[in-house]
Amino acid sequence: MKFSELDISEEIKRATERMGFTEMTPIQEQAIPLAQTGVDLIGQAQTGTGKTTAFGIPLVESADPSDRAIQGVVITPTRELAIQNAEELNALGHYKRVRTVAVYGGQDIQRQIRELKKRPSIISATPGRLLDHIKRRTIRLSQIKAIVLDEADEMLNMGFIDDIHEILEQTPAERQTLLFSATMPKPIQLLAEKFMSDPQKVQIKAKTLTVSLIEQNYVKVRETEKFDTLTRFLDIQMPERAIVFGRTKRRVDELMRALQKRGYEAEGIHGDLTQSKRDLVLRRFKRNEVALLVATDVAARGLDISNVTHVYNFDLPQDPESYVHRIGRTGRAGKTGLALTFITPSEMPHLKSIERITKQPMKRVHVPSYEEALAGQQKVAVNTLKSALEKDNYDAYVSKARELLDDNNAAEVIAAALKVITKEPDTTPVRLTRERPLMVKRNHHHDRRGRNRGYYHSSDRSFRQRGGYRRRSRQRSQHF
Repeated sequence: MKFSELDISEEIKRATERMGFTEMTPIQEQAIPLAQTGVDLIGQAQTGTGKTTAFGIPLVESADPSDRAIQGVVITPTRELAIQNAEELNALGHYKRVRTVAVYGGQDIQRQIRELKKRPSIISATPGRLLDHIKRRTIRLSQIKAIVLDEADEMLNMGFIDDIHEILEQTPAERQTLLFSATMPKPIQLLAEKFMSDPQKVQIKAKTLTVSLIEQNYVKVRETEKFDTLTRFLDIQMPERAIVFGRTKRRVDELMRALQKRGYEAEGIHGDLTQSKRDLVLRRFKRNEVALLVATDVAARGLDISNVTHVYNFDLPQDPESYVHRIGRTGRAGKTGLALTFITPSEMPHLKSIERITKQPMKRVHVPSYEEALAGQQKVAVNTLKSALEKDNYDAYVSKARELLDDNNAAEVIAAALKVITKEPDTTPVRLTRERPLMVKRNHHHDRRGRNRGYYHSSDRSFRQRGGYRRRSRQRSQHF
């Protein structure tokens, strides 16, 4: 079923078209019409199956931008998912002018308060920071129409179940509740029984993921060294058409500017671009006017792009299914492709999660040296000269060449020519804002309330201040 066939407003149909969405995924096809009726809904599906749009369209459709109250809340386990959900909801609400704000720990709360004063219709939040705002009265849930629990089983694993109970108890009894979870452990079932009213259930079986035509490699590298490593791989591999994935809109913008600064033809695409700008970027990429497209996961969904030779995961995605979605941009129509993933030392546990879901091991490759990158570009220059010789259209230059050879050694003349046409690796200093590493699962850790959090950011100061894994935090100083 196509999005254009849904019984939704023209504004949202235009938004899905702008986002490149055409065919609905199974969870979207089943959940959206049900959720639009106002019933409580349990959606059981794996991450990466399109759940954000499945709950996002009903949320945006029911929101009234002229109403100054918060009308919808999405609760999610991690800051990355809170940001990602907000980006997609803002894209869906673009023409309807329904605005979503992300609130999460680790960001200045005063900045979030300023955004909340602009009266967004929807909030995408992590449980702890949402509770902080509720207690400060900067977020009031008294008039919400719907609340979404996204990745409910992960919130259970991370010890947020008490927070969820506390939040739900402060919402109106007549609200609509949408719960999405890959699994349904007993505590989640009990949560549904307590806070949901006769919920309808949609269950989608996980599809087999095939990436057999894609060569999958990874490079272990410190965050501060990622960009230089990327440019060296670009100089060596010389991709005809590549997508570089960043985790956030800020990362995409900074990466695009940094690549351009070093002489690469690159364009960026994310949810904040206007339709005309988006179309221009994609047109240039499809016409091979630019070889590199820097994109967020949200922006890359639904793109009709063929002949992508390389995918570079500059930042790891939040979940393994998104990784499969990313690398599936290459290796299409029977052609082989190459995917290279940048993994920081603290993110290594995520490698195993990805290998489990793809059922294919990733091969580790070393960080190229400057000399290897230079050799790659010299090879390109040699091939350029050979191609010119084959075309045999250089008669006007023969006399000048003979003059040079009268006064110089032939090898030196060719060496000088190669140096002129070689794009030597650019070492112009570039500074990127550091992205936090993904959460790493650790067992047997309890927070101050005695709850098993199960996950922590390896770079999280508050974690170290709580006294957790002091030895681990000392090791981190060697990595970054």
